[in-house]
This record gives sequence, C-alpha cells and structure tokens, in this order.
Amino acid sequence: MSTPLQLKLPNDLHYLPIAQAFIRTVAERTGFSGSALGQLELAAEESIANVIKHAFDEEESDTFEILCEQIPRGLRVTIKDKGIPFDPGQVPVYSPAGGVKDDNFAGLGMFLIRSLVDDCSFVNRGPAGKETVLIKYLQEGEDPPVDAPQPRRNVAAPEVVKEKLDYEVRLMRDNEAIEVSRCAFKSHGYSFFDDHIYSPKKIIELNHSGQMVSVVAVTKENVFMGHAALLYQESGDEIAELTFVFVNVEYRGQGIFNRMMEYLFSLPKPRRMDGLYAYAVANHVFTQKTMARYGINDCGIQVATSPESWKFKGIPGDPSQRISVVMSFKYLVPPQRLTLYPPAHHRAMVEKLYRNIGAEHDYVVPERSVLEGLSGPSDIHCCENATEGCIEIFLKCYGAESARDVRRLLRKYCLMKMASLNLFLPLQHPATFFLVEEIERAGFFFAGILPHARNGDTLILQYLNNVDLHYEKISAYSDMAKEILAYIRAHDPNENL
Repeated sequence: MSTPLQLKLPNDLHYLPIAQAFIRTVAERTGFSGSALGQLELAAEESIANVIKHAFDEEESDTFEILCEQIPRGLRVTIKDKGIPFDPGQVPVYSPAGGVKDDNFAGLGMFLIRSLVDDCSFVNRGPAGKETVLIKYLQEGEDPPVDAPQPRRNVAAPEVVKEKLDYEVRLMRDNEAIEVSRCAFKSHGYSFFDDHIYSPKKIIELNHSGQMVSVVAVTKENVFMGHAALLYQESGDEIAELTFVFVNVEYRGQGIFNRMMEYLFSLPKPRRMDGLYAYAVANHVFTQKTMARYGINDCGIQVATSPESWKFKGIPGDPSQRISVVMSFKYLVPPQRLTLYPPAHHRAMVEKLYRNIGAEHDYVVPERSVLEGLSGPSDIHCCENATEGCIEIFLKCYGAESARDVRRLLRKYCLMKMASLNLFLPLQHPATFFLVEEIERAGFFFAGILPHARNGDTLILQYLNNVDLHYEKISAYSDMAKEILAYIRAHDPNENL
C-alpha cells in the first residue's frame, strides 16, 4: 500500500468542490476513468456532504479530513470527522421499488453511496471521532497508468565500505555545513535533541563565533564521511559538550570516530575550556566504549531524558522506552581541590564519582546555621527542551525559599507534561547539604555529578513525570556505570513503590 494522501477542510459546503477535485485527481492517478470514476466521485460527494450537513451543529466551526490511499487494484477513501456519532443501522432502508409516488426518499443517500462503491463502512472511534470508508476497485480491463505512484518499498541501507579508505580529518569548511546537517538526518532523522544541527547557517555561525568547534572526516575526493564537535552551551561556560558525533552508515568501521576525537583533543581551544563532558546513549554501549577509551569517565546517568522515538539508524537497540544517557567527564586542566558539601546519605557515592574522574576534594559537614543566612529570592535558571520533554534546572544561588521554589517549578513542568526534570544543585554551597533531603521528598532522586557547570560543581537530582521505565533495558558499559545505575535504581522512589 502507498502512503495516504491527506486533505483537511472546514465543515463548509463551499469547500466541497475542492474535496471533489482532490479525490478525482487521486482516482485518475490510480487508473479510474469513465463511469467508474464518476461513481466514485458521486459516492464521495454524497458522503462528504453528509458530514458537513449532519456531523456538526449549524453554527459549529470545525474541520474534517479526507485520506486517499491506493490499494491493490483500487482506492480507499476515508472521510474522518469529530462530529456527532452516527449509527448507519438507524437509517431507513430505501427501496427503489417503492417509486416516487410514496414521496419517501429517506435513506436514498445511503442507498446511493452503497450502490456506487464496492464497499462502504462507518466506524465510530469514540473520542477520535468517526470515519466513513469507501473502497472502489478498478474494473476489468482497467490498469493503473504506467507513471502512477507505486507503493513505497523499503530502501536498503547503504552498503558498508569494507576496504580501508584513505581519508582526512580536519576542521569543517563552511560549504560542508550542509553535509553535516544531512549526516545528522541520515543518522537520526529529525529526532536530534538540538535542532541547530539541521540548520547549516546556524552551524556556520556557531563555528565562526567560537561557540562550537566542528571537525569532519572526508575522503581524498572530499566525500563527506562524518562529524564531531565541541559545543559551549552557554556563553559563560568553562566546559564544553562533546556532541553531534555521527558517521555516515557506509563509512562505519573505518575508525573515523576515534580519529575525529583525537583531532578534537589536539586543537587549540577558542576560549577557556577546563573540561569536557558527554552524554552517551544507554540503549547500546558503542559510544560509552569510545568515551572510556579516551578517559572521559562516567560521573552519572540521566534516565529517560529523550523520547523513545529518537533514532539510531544502523545501530541496534531497544526502542521501547525513553532513552537514558550515561554522563561522563574529562578534566583538560588539573582540577583544583575544592570544599564541597554533599548530603550525608550521598557522600560516599559523590566521593567515588570524583575519584573516577580524577579529582580529590574536601567534603565538609556545615553548621545548620547556614540556613538562617539564606534570604531574598532564589537565582534559578531553566533550560526547556520541549522536543525532548526534558528540563534542566540550575540553582545558581539559594534564597529564603529555594526548596519551595523547586517544588513550584516541579508542579509547573509536570502540568506542562514534561517527562524528565534534571536539577543541578551547587555542591560548593553548604545549603546543599541540608536541602537535598527536602527536595528528594518531593520525588527527586540522585543522578550524578557534573564539575564546572554554570553554577559550579553540581550534584544532579532527577524527577520522572509518570514515565514507564524498566531499568533492565538500560545498557551500562563500564563497572562504574553499572554501579551508578544500581545506585540510582535503589534511590528512585518510582522503583520502590
């Protein structure tokens, strides 16, 4: 079967000629002509007029939809509306034998529709409205025209080039930005979490401003193979995200990922960069392995941060739940020794995560009197990603009602039906030691740490808004990632209901 063609129109009889022209054009392209074409047109006209006249109140303004779908040797026309339910069994049965003398034409329209097509059905779909479905087959001797649209077939993925190629890794040139966008689409469709990657103009602007550093792999003939980037999310950030890493399917297995990483690390940085971090998807372990190979070590896991519809073309994985990511971090300059205030019940894990990324700090229990010194409003910065259904909340400075402010934001984003909330709390502020437990009572739970975030070194808490999550479907590669996952699962209140 072909992909249905769709047309949406207002419930106004003035638009009936447009609906008729649409169905007639599709029918002609399917191969209908002569009397068969006229019969289908008349049946569709009567059906659409019935919807416009009877499905809605006279003063009600709404729309209905027509779908035309080519089927083997025929056409299916579906008229969908969300008007009043309809029971065809309640329509009087018209009998042409009665003649006009009876002056009774009740049921004539239904009689005409059924006699003009090969099959007619009426389906009530509850809140989804109702459908009138007409099916008409080509007559003997009629065939679809040679140039008629053919049913869409699955197109095989490009064959992987097996012989080793000689290629170059270098900085992206402006005229290659379009190839970066195309590669992103080939790898992920339009499901990538940051839509900047689909705009060549934006890619060029980010690189010229120094906010992003893009490297590409190209063959000796300048055929595009892959892309990787370091991206500062905000102008004041002192760490960059390793992101937009993808390789065209046909060139996987050439070691491109590794060479792009090495080249990125060797480049002079456009501005201060104390470290880099990465989010490796956890529905497979390929990217996690690469992070480990380059000493970008695990420091947390954010569960269910991206929709299950996110695509990974050519890579196996379980697409049956929202996608989780393993967070990893690498210092690019020796870390300073800090005084941190992790809550007592997470201190051991926080220390372990810092040791895993190569940092030693002083962990202190503060005096409770620090809470008395909190005053004024909280300084909270939120980054909303509606496409992902995910929110990042950075608490930059505590105020007199910070815990309550977090709960207000929680309510706001739950009402907006955001699936995942990630809260970044400053570990260098002593109030974090006391307020984490109060915030966790609202349903937040441990997710990890992130050094040098926009509010300093941070403890990450997470909240899931009615997400059906199965931890056994999350793939963790390193021993540390497996330990983090088990720790998160043990503290997730949804898992312990």
